[in-house]
Amino acid sequence: MKPMLPTYYPEAPNSKDWRYEVKYDGFRAILTIDSDTISISSRNEKELSPQFPEIIAYIKDLDLEGYLPLQLDGELVWLTNQAKADFFQIQWRGRLGKQSLISENARFSPCRFIAFDLLRISGKDVADKPMVERRELMLNMGEKLGIPMPPDPNDKALIQLIESFDVLDIALNKVTLLDGEGIVAKEIRGAWQEGRRTTSWIKVKNWKTVSCFITALHKENGYVSLAVFKEGAVTKIGSVKNGLSARDKSILHQLIKQNASDEDAQFFYIHPSICIEVQFLHVYEENELREPQFSQWLLQTSPDECTWEKFVLGQYTFPDTVQITSRDKPLWKTEGKQVVKVEYLHYLREVSAFFLPFLKDKLLTTIRYPHGTLDKERFFQKNKPDYAPDFIKTFMDEDIEYMLCNDIETLLWFGNQLALEFHAPFQKAGKTRPDEIVLDLDPPSIEYFSFAVKAAQEIKKVMESLRIKAFVKTSGNKGLQIHIPLPEDRFTYQETRIFTDFLGDYLTSSNPNDFTTERMKINRHNRLYLDFVQHSEGKTIILPYSPRGNSFAGVATPLFWEEVNESLQLKDFTIETIPNRIKRDGCAFMDYRLVDNGPAFLEVLSFLKQKKTNN
Repeated sequence: MKPMLPTYYPEAPNSKDWRYEVKYDGFRAILTIDSDTISISSRNEKELSPQFPEIIAYIKDLDLEGYLPLQLDGELVWLTNQAKADFFQIQWRGRLGKQSLISENARFSPCRFIAFDLLRISGKDVADKPMVERRELMLNMGEKLGIPMPPDPNDKALIQLIESFDVLDIALNKVTLLDGEGIVAKEIRGAWQEGRRTTSWIKVKNWKTVSCFITALHKENGYVSLAVFKEGAVTKIGSVKNGLSARDKSILHQLIKQNASDEDAQFFYIHPSICIEVQFLHVYEENELREPQFSQWLLQTSPDECTWEKFVLGQYTFPDTVQITSRDKPLWKTEGKQVVKVEYLHYLREVSAFFLPFLKDKLLTTIRYPHGTLDKERFFQKNKPDYAPDFIKTFMDEDIEYMLCNDIETLLWFGNQLALEFHAPFQKAGKTRPDEIVLDLDPPSIEYFSFAVKAAQEIKKVMESLRIKAFVKTSGNKGLQIHIPLPEDRFTYQETRIFTDFLGDYLTSSNPNDFTTERMKINRHNRLYLDFVQHSEGKTIILPYSPRGNSFAGVATPLFWEEVNESLQLKDFTIETIPNRIKRDGCAFMDYRLVDNGPAFLEVLSFLKQKKTNN
C-alpha cells in the first residue's frame, strides 16, 4: 500500500477547517496487524519489521482483541522529545544488518511508531471517512489500550499517538520550542487517499538559515558546494541543488564556469565570491546540512561575513515566547573549543525529555555563572527573583519562594539566566520523607577516580546481596554517585541514616586504606570520602543530566553498571557528548521510577533496627 503524501507550502492554511500535527523526521510506514501477522511497510513497500523487533514485541503484548484486522498510518522514529525525532538515528537503525546489533539497540535505545491516522479497524476500512472521524476512532482505541498521547520518549509504550492542535500558532510554537521538523496541516473533512500527493495535507518546515559562499560545482549532478570561514579557513558545510529556479540555476552554473579558479574530472572550483542564503532543517555531526534548499541571493554580502560563528548561531531557533539574550556569550572553553550560550540552551532542549523528570516538583538550588565558567564569579539562587516570568511555578518553604522546573519553557529560562548547575533535595516539594538515597563517592582528586570506581563496584555487590536495585551516575566533577530509589512517603531520614551508617561502616572496615567517612579533609589522607552525611534533610545533590561549572563542561551522567570499570573517563561525559550518547545507548535511568525497592529496603531496615536494639 502506497501512503498518502502531503504537499509542501511555505505557510500553512489558518482556519477552523484545518487541524495541525507535528511532522516527525523518520520513516513513513503503514502498520498492519492481523491475528497472526504484523507488518511494518515503508513508503516504498519494503518490510521493516525485522529492523525494529522492539515494536513487534510491544504490539504482541497489547490486547487487540476486537480491533483486528487493524491498520495505522504513521512514522517510525527515534524520539528526542515530544516534537522532535532524530532522522540520523532512525536511518542508522534501518541500515543495521547484524541481528545481535539490532537486538542490542532495540533493548537500550528503542524506536517508536507514531500513529497519525487510522485506515482500518476491526476489519472495516475507514480510509474514506473524514479525517476528524478517523482520528476520533483512533483516540477511542488508544484510550482503551493505554496508548499514550502526545508522544514521549520517557514512556515505555512503543506505539504512541500524535497530538492534534486546532490552533496553528500553538502547533508552530511547540515545534519551534522543541526544535521539531515542522507541522502538517490536515483538512478536517479530507479522506485518506492512497498513493496521492494531495493538498488536503500541507507540510510546513521549521527552517533554519545560513549565509554562506559557493566553492564548487559538481559537473555531473549539478550540486554546488557550500562553505563558511572558520578562523580564516574555508570550511565546508554541505551542498545544495534544490530551491533554485531553472533560470537561476542556469545563471549560477555559467557564473561558476566562467570564473572557475580550477577544475578536475568532477568539479569546477571557484574562490569565495558568490554568497547565498540556504535553508536547512538540522546539521549532521559532520556539519553537513539536512535537506538544504536555496533561499535567496546575498548580493550585498561579502564572503568575509559568512562565518562559522554565525552558522552556529543560525542552527538554533526558539519561539518568541522564550526570550534569549546574548546568544553568542562564551560559557565554556574546552580543549580550544568554545561553547556559547545558544549551544548550552540547545543541550538543555535536547536532553529535556530525560532531564525534566528529575527536576519535576523539586525545590531547586541553582548555581549561576553570570560570565560563564571563564570567570570565577558565581552565586547560588533559591528564591524567585522579581524579574522571573509569570509562567515560573513556585513553592513556599521556610520563607523561601523556591522555583520549580516542570516544563521546557522554564528550563530554557534557567539556561538563559546562566544557571549551569541544578541541585535538589531528596524529596519533592511539600514532602518530608526522601524518595531516594544518593551516596556521594568523593575521591580526593580526579587522579584518584579509580577509588570511586572501586567503591561503586563494592556498593553494587552489597546492593545485589540485599536485592536492592541501585543506579550509578558520574557527579560531573571528579566522582561517582549511587542512586537508590525509594517509594514516596514510606521511610524517614532517620531510617535512611541507619542504612547509610551501616553501609559506611561496612565499606570503611573492609577497605580502610581506600575509603573513609572522615569529614575533615586533613584527616582523609588521600582516601575516598564516602559522603553519606550528604544524604539528609535540607541537603541537596546534583541532578542527573545537570551540567557542571567546571573546565571541561562535565555532565552528571547516568551510567550503565557495565561501564563502571577501569576504562571509565569522566571527561567523556560533557554537554557536547551526552545528547548523542542518549541516542546511541539510551538512558541508564529510564526505569528509575519503575523500581520498587520498598520491600527489600524494609527487610534490611528491620534487621538493622533489631541488631541495634540487641546491641
